[in-house]
Amino acid sequence: MAGPEGPGRSGRPTLAVVGATGAVGTVMLQILSQRADVWGEIRLIASPRSAGRKLTVRGEEVEVAALTEEALDGVDVAMFDVPDEVAERWVPVAAARGAVVVDNSGAFRMDPDVPLVVPEVNPHAVRRRPRGIVANPNCTTLSMIVALGALHAEFGLRELVVSSYQAVSGAGHAGVRTLREQMSLVAGTELGTHPGDVRRAVGDNTGPFPEPVALNVVPWVGSLREDGWSSEEMKVRDETRKILGLPALPVAVTCVRVPVVTTHSLTVHARFEGEVTVDRAREIIATAPGVVLFDNPAAGEFPTPADVAGTDPTWVGRVRRALDDPTALELFVCGDNLRKGAALNTAQIAELVVLER
Repeated sequence: MAGPEGPGRSGRPTLAVVGATGAVGTVMLQILSQRADVWGEIRLIASPRSAGRKLTVRGEEVEVAALTEEALDGVDVAMFDVPDEVAERWVPVAAARGAVVVDNSGAFRMDPDVPLVVPEVNPHAVRRRPRGIVANPNCTTLSMIVALGALHAEFGLRELVVSSYQAVSGAGHAGVRTLREQMSLVAGTELGTHPGDVRRAVGDNTGPFPEPVALNVVPWVGSLREDGWSSEEMKVRDETRKILGLPALPVAVTCVRVPVVTTHSLTVHARFEGEVTVDRAREIIATAPGVVLFDNPAAGEFPTPADVAGTDPTWVGRVRRALDDPTALELFVCGDNLRKGAALNTAQIAELVVLER
């Protein structure tokens, strides 16, 4: 790795954004333009069909290059947001050519030689990366893990039960397009009052989802895994265990798709080693980096996706102690799945890599 003293403007490191034209890549360019500028050259890389497009980053137009080995030459840090199969092929290529790769796909998250990093929770993990790869967690995990990590550090987590309410942008541009098209078909109608009427109106226009998502919720995200679990549910379980260093943590997850464009929400039931108090939990949440406590139900104040979309923190409300268990807390958590849930955490990891140089 050439490092900050290598090529790049003012001797700063060269960054590649691979997958720059996707839903997360688009947000990544916004974030790179908003955060402290630690980068020299920023290269935008995507599939050959997107090559030649011009995108704006840091107020400058940059032409998108096709993903090739040559495009990765001289890169110090590469942020990848591409499908798993593309990452499996190209992430090792970038690492072999000297880049530290921060990968947002699921291809390497559970590799024991690849750290899975959330800078507010386990920043030390970024330093041990024998393959030259650092993995970015799944957007659903990231929507809750910063708040959960702060509570774990104080109370000691021993069991977790969560349900997610996931925005359609988690399925990329196609997910957003599908919801908007379905909403146009059902708007101003009396649909949603009889069995199958929404399905008939939508027809085959379900896009990346197995069922209509407009006027509906779909209790399925991901692909089928053993015993009826979905891949998304297994990601939340496995990634939470790895990030918190709790390999045997009991975790139960149900992932649900909802008709929201951006921002994932979760209900969290967390059991800890000993008795907890709401006052101390609220204090921890309110002072944790990257977390906002927004919790006054009497005034109608609690996080919702409509208010959280486009913001960086994890928002937490409905903080209660479990009615029947003095060691358990109930929370409602919201996080923008394209920002902290993907692009922002990737950028924060990349900045950690630069800082260590």
